[in-house]
Amino acid sequence: MKPFAYALALGLATAQFASAALAADITGAGATFPFPVYSKWAEAYRKETGTGLNYQSIGSGGGIKQIQAKTVDFGATDAPLKGEQLAKDGLIQFPTVMGGVVTVVNIQGVEPGKLKLTGDVIADIYAGKIAKWSDPRIAKLNEGVKLPDANVTPVYRSDASGTTNIFTTYLSQASETWKKDFGAATTISWPVGQGGKGNEGVTATVKQVPNSIGYVESAYAKQNKLAHALIQNKDGNFPEPTDKAFQAAAASADWKAAPGFGISLTNQAGADAWPITAATFILVHKEPADAAKTAEVFKFFDWAYKNGDKLASDLDYVPLPDNVVGLIHEEWKTVKGKDGKPAFTN
Repeated sequence: MKPFAYALALGLATAQFASAALAADITGAGATFPFPVYSKWAEAYRKETGTGLNYQSIGSGGGIKQIQAKTVDFGATDAPLKGEQLAKDGLIQFPTVMGGVVTVVNIQGVEPGKLKLTGDVIADIYAGKIAKWSDPRIAKLNEGVKLPDANVTPVYRSDASGTTNIFTTYLSQASETWKKDFGAATTISWPVGQGGKGNEGVTATVKQVPNSIGYVESAYAKQNKLAHALIQNKDGNFPEPTDKAFQAAAASADWKAAPGFGISLTNQAGADAWPITAATFILVHKEPADAAKTAEVFKFFDWAYKNGDKLASDLDYVPLPDNVVGLIHEEWKTVKGKDGKPAFTN
């Protein structure tokens, strides 16, 4: 990506909160996956309460580092931390919304939802084993769709990314070869393609590069009018990536199964389940230096749970069930200031 275009893409991720930043009472940083909905929530919350939010959409890896360094009031990550890491860093973790990662393409004449792919085909594209859109394996899935005899340019995240962790977790479930050769992580040694920073950077690169394919949170595809591909799910179907499909993937989720609610929702069974579904998470210190600031973080997300469902749904995110919000409230009560008083009461 050209430097100016990259700077513009990155600038869009933070500039939307510029007016709020001057009077912001809450600071956060991290995942780009939830940035669209956090932006909408922040705008509505500021109008209602006068409290601002300065959220830096810098990627999950950056968010984890900033909360560990105590330079923000909360960190945000799509790759949930394990229980031992949470304990080591003195953090609690809780989910905010669920959403989906989609593959987007820039192929002339191919409209949204017209291209079909499977997990093993996507894995082989990103592994460099499928190099052209005219490959027989892609053609077999897409009879009647005119695809060019052109090289595929895979676009990936260049930063430490929770979205990459979600995407490669799915690829590892869909392809034993991918699991063996690359695995699942926030950063991968990609063998082919070109990188973009943040969901914003991948979106901008796919828009610029003909015959490219990338992976982004579904709201980015929707807002930027990118053509998404349909991906075959565990039941063999090709559902549209909608909030209903994400909800179907989370229907049997056991949120108590992992510390910090850190469960995986990828490759779940269900006729309508979207195969790359995930939750996104917030990190705060269990014994914060400024309990009042952490209390403000809880107030913001409590408001979002109670009032932000429609704003989330409009962007195809899936709000959390009420019983899960109840579990989160109980987790918040374990956060206490130096005086021993809880930062959250309800």
